[in-house]
Amino acid sequence: MVKVALATSSDLPEWEVDDLPLHQALEARGADLVHPAWDDPEFDWGSCDACLIRTTWDYMERRRGFVSWAETVGARTRLFNPAAVVRWNTHKSYLRELESAGIPVVPTVWLVPGERVILRAVLDREGWDRAFLKPAVGATARETRRFTAAGGELGAAQEHLDRLLLEQGEIVLLQPYLERVETEGELSAVFLDGELSHGVRKIPVPGDYRVQDDFGASDEPARIPPGLGATARRALRVAERVTGADLLYGRADFLRDREGIHRLTELELVEPSLFFRHADHAPDRLARGLLRRIGSGPGPEGPATKGGDDKSGFVCREPGAR
Repeated sequence: MVKVALATSSDLPEWEVDDLPLHQALEARGADLVHPAWDDPEFDWGSCDACLIRTTWDYMERRRGFVSWAETVGARTRLFNPAAVVRWNTHKSYLRELESAGIPVVPTVWLVPGERVILRAVLDREGWDRAFLKPAVGATARETRRFTAAGGELGAAQEHLDRLLLEQGEIVLLQPYLERVETEGELSAVFLDGELSHGVRKIPVPGDYRVQDDFGASDEPARIPPGLGATARRALRVAERVTGADLLYGRADFLRDREGIHRLTELELVEPSLFFRHADHAPDRLARGLLRRIGSGPGPEGPATKGGDDKSGFVCREPGAR
């Protein structure tokens, strides 16, 4: 029997159940599952045939330790996605490489720690009337702030930025605020085992920008237009080229700007929510891909097959894709 560790965090809330269909799919294919916290010093990762990073959502304040953990685990067993991906993707500097490769990311001014930056001057230079701050290491809207260039919001944003740059020593991204998030939400393309599996639209509560269910946001299945799916696939290929990894899973998140262009906000390759609740075929696709990669064979075919169009109606392969 193949033993698989599904790495998690010690404080995962009881209401987090979206991965249960994946657990069931793996067990149905004969896998023995364990659920250790990634920072559990007593767990023997070498006792497992593979480790799949899932709900390790408390590493943001300890990124260096998390990267070191991934490298240690990757040396003892098969890690998905590999440690090179963890190192590259847990710092948002990866967006610069995607932009250089022609991926339409959100325009960004990179602010380095140790130097006070005057927001008013930067906004005037860029011509932005609304803007958004977020740290280079973060998830679940950690330390993010939207603000307008006029009124009291600018002063509060300046204080927020000063704290991140001067007190916490963090690299900060300053971007134009894409207000369509409030009405259209964020569109996510989920890739499993090399194929576009399904799409999800995440919608914040009225007046908010945060699309995580931690803040009351809702989500629903969504069709990924072929052109956007191709853009997401190109972003994953850049990640594979840079890291040398064959990605088992990934999620590309997009917002539309004022001109209607879909801009990549994040490429999530480490511990993304994969929204199995919106795609019945997805848990078995990931389970099958994982077990094949660790050498246990594909097992009996499930409802979805690699390549072509799956039953959800999403375009899963463009001409010439691997």
